[in-house]
Amino acid sequence: MDIESIRASIARDGVQHCIDGEFVPGARGETFQTLNPATNEPICEVAAGHAEDIDRAARAARRAFAPGSPWRRMKAADRAKLLHKVADLIDRHVEELAVLESLDTGQTIRQTRHVQIPRAADNFRFFADLAVRAQDGHTYPTDGFLNYTLRQPVGVAGLITPWNTPFMLETWKLAPALAAGCTAVLKPAEWSPITASKLAAIFQEADVPPGVFNVVHGFGEEAGKPLTEHPEVNVIALVGETLTGSLVMRQGADTLKRFHLELGGKSPIVVFEDADLERALDAAVFGVMSLNGQRCTASSRLIIQESIHDEFVARVAERVRAIRVGDPLDPETEVGPLIHPEHIARVLEYVQIGQNEGARLETGGTRAPGFERGNYFTPTFFTGALSSMRVAQEEVFGPFLIAVPFKTDAEALEIANGVRYGLASYLWTSHLTRAHTFAHGLEAGMVWVNSQNVRHLPTPFGGVKASGMGRDGGEYSFEFYMEHKNVAVALSNHHIPEMGKRR
Repeated sequence: MDIESIRASIARDGVQHCIDGEFVPGARGETFQTLNPATNEPICEVAAGHAEDIDRAARAARRAFAPGSPWRRMKAADRAKLLHKVADLIDRHVEELAVLESLDTGQTIRQTRHVQIPRAADNFRFFADLAVRAQDGHTYPTDGFLNYTLRQPVGVAGLITPWNTPFMLETWKLAPALAAGCTAVLKPAEWSPITASKLAAIFQEADVPPGVFNVVHGFGEEAGKPLTEHPEVNVIALVGETLTGSLVMRQGADTLKRFHLELGGKSPIVVFEDADLERALDAAVFGVMSLNGQRCTASSRLIIQESIHDEFVARVAERVRAIRVGDPLDPETEVGPLIHPEHIARVLEYVQIGQNEGARLETGGTRAPGFERGNYFTPTFFTGALSSMRVAQEEVFGPFLIAVPFKTDAEALEIANGVRYGLASYLWTSHLTRAHTFAHGLEAGMVWVNSQNVRHLPTPFGGVKASGMGRDGGEYSFEFYMEHKNVAVALSNHHIPEMGKRR
């Protein structure tokens, strides 16, 4: 299908919920529009979910998880085959998925086509290959006993995913949940809902049993809150803002849910004078400007050693000015529009905040010229910032970089750790001892040394402090979606006290 055919098809068909293997409208018949960030014109109508829809989806997921159901009876090896089939179908539909993702999010087609959609398929393949040993545990022999553990799926997983890279992040949560043997209800972000339903259609095409994967669209209060509160939902995995994470925890407290929260970030990239400055320059620009700057692990604080500060920031400014802003469906575009009118208004507010605080605007900070419609924002770079400024403390979530100078290692570490967040950190130095020592001192769930954000799926992904709790990746994902059970088997007639026995 070409772009116009894909656009016309989704405009005609719209987006519905997928509950118990069927595409259905909302119980109340309400819809909302999803907008094209490049024009702010409606793409299509989307079913608006409420508590009734969440209840129906949660109960369908519970039935699919019940003893004797096809999903519970299915061998792990057969589940793995189904997940591989889903991955193959994602590859088959990559062009349609990439176009729809770009239309709905404003992400560039070069990212969605070549990175995000293929990574979604990789997520399914990776966890499919782990499914067979997901239940494996440990043995603990002792005198007269054999203790062994096994892992079993926790039940129904509630997944709440963000608007920035929805398809890839949905699969990041869904693939391990299903590989573990759970069933799921997904509530996608209302600003970018389209590809979630396309994923549900792929599950139908793969003949995954009904109820295993359900999708309910809608807004946080109407659909998200009922999902976090529903008694049939055992765990909640959320990717979103820090404030949203705290709200979700309160909502799920009464039903004692387990939470995995990947929340906000204000990640530093620390560049020492002995670094490979050419590669550090590439990383500093790409790390915050890619994905339109709308990424949780964006290296949005450039902490640069004073001795190289002036020359390095001048080169950063030159590169940022040269970034090609344009139509996300143009393969030459490097930065597309921001997701929504409300979001670009928020990012523009931070430009004014930075100037009011006394930081120096080197480039950007305006709506992109030549684009009368849409949410196009010029990539922005501030220098002369202090660590105490709001632009250095708060997550902007756009192509927005600030530079803070430092003199000593201790000062750099204090600046890097001096925010409420702790998701990712990036460190550039050629000094081996400094690299390890500094990495150990950083308050972050992940540290990349002399590297951009290169994701290795077996490793733990997640943050500390206000950036959340829990980890994704490999065995770490199964720790969340599975319960440990210990089985103790007596190998001898050990002593049992004879209470109440009369001789």
